[in-house]
Amino acid sequence: MSIWKQLPKFAAIVAIAAGLAGCGVNTIPTKDQAVKARWADVQAAYQRRNDLIPNLANTVAGYAAQEKSVLVAVTQARASATQVKVDASTITDPAKFAEFQAAQDKLSGVLGRLMMITENYPDLKSNQNFLALQSQLEGTENRIDISRRDYNAAVQDYNTELVTVPGSLWAATFYKSYKQATPFAASAAAQSAPVVSFPGAAAPAPAPEAAQPGTTKP
Repeated sequence: MSIWKQLPKFAAIVAIAAGLAGCGVNTIPTKDQAVKARWADVQAAYQRRNDLIPNLANTVAGYAAQEKSVLVAVTQARASATQVKVDASTITDPAKFAEFQAAQDKLSGVLGRLMMITENYPDLKSNQNFLALQSQLEGTENRIDISRRDYNAAVQDYNTELVTVPGSLWAATFYKSYKQATPFAASAAAQSAPVVSFPGAAAPAPAPEAAQPGTTKP
Protein backbone atom coordinates (compact mmCIF):
# COMPACT_ATOMS: atom_id res chain seq x y z
CA MET A 1 0.00 0.00 0.00
CA SER A 2 1.38 3.39 -0.97
CA ILE A 3 2.49 5.72 1.79
CA TRP A 4 0.31 8.40 0.23
CA LYS A 5 -2.76 6.29 0.90
CA GLN A 6 -1.71 6.01 4.55
CA LEU A 7 -1.44 9.76 5.05
CA PRO A 8 -5.15 10.36 5.75
CA LYS A 9 -5.08 7.67 8.47
CA PHE A 10 -1.95 9.17 10.06
CA ALA A 11 -3.48 12.62 9.89
CA ALA A 12 -6.64 11.36 11.61
CA ILE A 13 -4.59 9.77 14.40
CA VAL A 14 -2.60 12.97 14.92
CA ALA A 15 -5.80 15.03 14.95
CA ILE A 16 -7.40 12.75 17.57
CA ALA A 17 -4.28 12.84 19.76
CA ALA A 18 -4.08 16.62 19.50
CA GLY A 19 -7.75 16.93 20.32
CA LEU A 20 -7.44 14.74 23.41
CA ALA A 21 -4.37 16.63 24.56
CA GLY A 22 -6.22 19.89 24.16
CA CYS A 23 -9.03 18.54 26.33
CA GLY A 24 -6.61 17.87 29.20
CA VAL A 25 -6.48 14.08 29.01
CA ASN A 26 -2.80 14.16 29.99
CA THR A 27 -3.20 16.60 32.86
CA ILE A 28 -3.88 14.05 35.62
CA PRO A 29 -0.83 11.83 34.95
CA THR A 30 1.31 14.93 34.49
CA LYS A 31 0.31 16.34 37.87
CA ASP A 32 0.66 12.89 39.43
CA GLN A 33 4.27 12.75 38.25
CA ALA A 34 4.87 16.22 39.71
CA VAL A 35 3.60 15.02 43.10
CA LYS A 36 5.87 11.98 42.97
CA ALA A 37 8.86 14.17 42.09
CA ARG A 38 8.20 16.46 45.06
CA TRP A 39 7.72 13.39 47.27
CA ALA A 40 11.17 12.18 46.22
CA ASP A 41 12.56 15.57 47.30
CA VAL A 42 10.93 15.13 50.72
CA GLN A 43 12.43 11.68 51.14
CA ALA A 44 15.88 12.95 50.12
CA ALA A 45 15.71 15.79 52.65
CA TYR A 46 14.72 13.46 55.49
CA GLN A 47 17.40 10.97 54.46
CA ARG A 48 20.01 13.73 54.65
CA ARG A 49 18.91 14.44 58.22
CA ASN A 50 19.06 10.75 59.13
CA ASP A 51 22.60 10.58 57.80
CA LEU A 52 23.71 13.53 59.95
CA ILE A 53 22.29 12.26 63.24
CA PRO A 54 24.86 9.54 64.14
CA ASN A 55 27.82 11.96 63.89
CA LEU A 56 25.89 14.65 65.73
CA ALA A 57 24.92 12.30 68.58
CA ASN A 58 28.46 10.96 68.88
CA THR A 59 29.89 14.46 69.05
CA VAL A 60 27.45 15.48 71.77
CA ALA A 61 28.13 12.25 73.68
CA GLY A 62 31.83 13.13 73.81
CA TYR A 63 31.02 16.24 75.85
CA ALA A 64 27.74 15.36 77.51
CA ALA A 65 27.79 11.62 78.16
CA GLN A 66 25.61 12.15 81.23
CA GLU A 67 22.73 13.18 78.97
CA LYS A 68 22.24 9.50 78.20
CA SER A 69 18.44 9.55 78.14
CA VAL A 70 18.33 12.18 75.39
CA LEU A 71 21.06 10.47 73.37
CA VAL A 72 19.24 7.14 73.60
CA ALA A 73 15.96 8.81 72.63
CA VAL A 74 17.55 10.32 69.51
CA THR A 75 19.03 6.98 68.50
CA GLN A 76 15.75 5.16 69.02
CA ALA A 77 13.71 7.80 67.20
CA ARG A 78 16.08 7.68 64.24
CA ALA A 79 15.82 3.88 64.15
CA SER A 80 12.02 4.07 64.22
CA ALA A 81 11.97 6.65 61.44
CA THR A 82 14.22 4.59 59.19
CA GLN A 83 12.16 1.45 59.78
CA VAL A 84 9.06 3.04 58.24
CA LYS A 85 9.22 1.87 54.64
CA VAL A 86 7.88 4.37 52.12
CA ASP A 87 7.60 4.51 48.35
CA ALA A 88 5.42 6.22 45.75
CA SER A 89 2.34 4.30 46.97
CA THR A 90 2.66 5.94 50.39
CA ILE A 91 1.37 9.19 48.88
CA THR A 92 -2.11 7.75 48.37
CA ASP A 93 -2.23 5.62 51.52
CA PRO A 94 -3.30 7.92 54.41
CA ALA A 95 -2.46 5.32 57.08
CA LYS A 96 1.09 4.70 55.82
CA PHE A 97 1.59 8.41 55.26
CA ALA A 98 0.47 9.19 58.83
CA GLU A 99 2.90 6.56 60.16
CA PHE A 100 5.76 8.16 58.22
CA GLN A 101 4.90 11.68 59.37
CA ALA A 102 4.49 10.60 63.01
CA ALA A 103 7.92 8.96 63.01
CA GLN A 104 9.55 12.03 61.49
CA ASP A 105 7.76 14.41 63.87
CA LYS A 106 8.94 12.32 66.84
CA LEU A 107 12.50 12.49 65.57
CA SER A 108 12.19 16.26 65.15
CA GLY A 109 11.06 16.53 68.77
CA VAL A 110 13.96 14.61 70.28
CA LEU A 111 16.43 16.41 68.02
CA GLY A 112 15.11 19.65 69.47
CA ARG A 113 15.77 18.31 72.97
CA LEU A 114 19.28 17.30 71.96
CA MET A 115 20.08 20.76 70.65
CA MET A 116 18.66 22.37 73.79
CA ILE A 117 20.94 20.46 76.16
CA THR A 118 24.00 21.57 74.22
CA GLU A 119 23.41 25.07 75.60
CA ASN A 120 24.71 23.75 78.94
CA TYR A 121 28.10 22.78 77.49
CA PRO A 122 30.21 25.77 76.36
CA ASP A 123 33.09 23.55 75.23
CA LEU A 124 30.73 21.60 72.98
CA LYS A 125 29.22 24.76 71.52
CA SER A 126 32.68 25.94 70.50
CA ASN A 127 33.74 22.61 69.01
CA GLN A 128 34.33 23.06 65.28
CA ASN A 129 33.02 19.62 64.39
CA PHE A 130 29.81 20.25 66.32
CA LEU A 131 29.40 23.71 64.78
CA ALA A 132 29.74 22.23 61.29
CA LEU A 133 27.20 19.50 62.07
CA GLN A 134 24.83 22.02 63.64
CA SER A 135 25.04 24.19 60.52
CA GLN A 136 24.37 21.21 58.27
CA LEU A 137 21.41 20.17 60.42
CA GLU A 138 19.93 23.67 60.27
CA GLY A 139 20.33 23.71 56.51
CA THR A 140 18.71 20.29 56.27
CA GLU A 141 15.74 21.38 58.39
CA ASN A 142 15.26 24.28 55.98
CA ARG A 143 15.35 21.85 53.06
CA ILE A 144 12.75 19.70 54.77
CA ASP A 145 10.47 22.69 55.29
CA ILE A 146 10.80 23.76 51.67
CA SER A 147 10.37 20.27 50.24
CA ARG A 148 7.25 19.67 52.36
CA ARG A 149 5.78 22.98 51.26
CA ASP A 150 6.49 22.26 47.58
CA TYR A 151 5.04 18.77 47.97
CA ASN A 152 1.85 20.11 49.54
CA ALA A 153 1.47 22.63 46.71
CA ALA A 154 1.81 19.84 44.12
CA VAL A 155 -0.67 17.69 46.05
CA GLN A 156 -3.22 20.48 46.18
CA ASP A 157 -2.87 21.06 42.44
CA TYR A 158 -3.23 17.35 41.66
CA ASN A 159 -6.12 16.70 44.05
CA THR A 160 -8.00 19.70 42.70
CA GLU A 161 -7.62 18.36 39.18
CA LEU A 162 -9.20 15.05 40.23
CA VAL A 163 -12.39 16.69 41.54
CA THR A 164 -12.95 19.57 39.11
CA VAL A 165 -14.10 19.59 35.48
CA PRO A 166 -12.68 18.48 33.12
CA GLY A 167 -10.25 16.49 35.28
CA SER A 168 -13.02 14.71 37.16
CA LEU A 169 -14.41 13.42 33.84
CA TRP A 170 -11.09 11.93 32.87
CA ALA A 171 -10.66 10.53 36.41
CA ALA A 172 -14.00 8.74 36.08
CA THR A 173 -13.10 7.22 32.72
CA PHE A 174 -9.41 6.87 31.83
CA TYR A 175 -7.86 7.27 35.30
CA LYS A 176 -10.06 5.37 37.71
CA SER A 177 -7.02 3.94 39.50
CA TYR A 178 -5.65 7.37 40.39
CA LYS A 179 -6.28 8.33 44.02
CA GLN A 180 -5.98 11.60 45.86
CA ALA A 181 -2.58 12.24 47.40
CA THR A 182 -2.07 12.86 51.12
CA PRO A 183 -0.59 16.22 52.16
CA PHE A 184 1.58 16.87 55.19
CA ALA A 185 -0.35 18.23 58.15
CA ALA A 186 1.03 20.47 60.88
CA SER A 187 2.48 18.48 63.75
CA ALA A 188 0.66 18.38 67.07
CA ALA A 189 3.32 20.63 68.60
CA ALA A 190 2.70 23.25 65.94
CA GLN A 191 -0.95 23.46 66.97
CA SER A 192 -0.05 24.95 70.37
CA ALA A 193 1.04 28.51 70.89
CA PRO A 194 4.67 28.67 72.07
CA VAL A 195 5.37 29.68 75.65
CA VAL A 196 8.06 32.34 75.76
CA SER A 197 9.88 32.93 79.02
CA PHE A 198 13.17 34.52 79.99
CA PRO A 199 14.90 32.86 82.98
CA GLY A 200 15.80 35.36 85.69
CA ALA A 201 13.58 38.11 84.31
CA ALA A 202 11.65 40.02 86.94
CA ALA A 203 7.90 39.76 86.93
CA PRO A 204 6.18 42.85 85.52
CA ALA A 205 4.98 45.35 88.13
CA PRO A 206 1.20 45.47 88.59
CA ALA A 207 -0.57 48.32 86.85
CA PRO A 208 -1.61 51.19 89.17
CA GLU A 209 -5.25 51.18 90.17
CA ALA A 210 -7.37 53.85 88.61
CA ALA A 211 -8.72 56.51 91.00
CA GLN A 212 -12.40 56.23 91.81
CA PRO A 213 -14.66 59.17 90.94
CA GLY A 214 -14.87 61.67 93.77
CA THR A 215 -11.64 60.54 95.40
CA THR A 216 -8.09 61.72 95.20
CA LYS A 217 -5.00 59.58 95.15
CA PRO A 218 -2.58 60.16 98.04
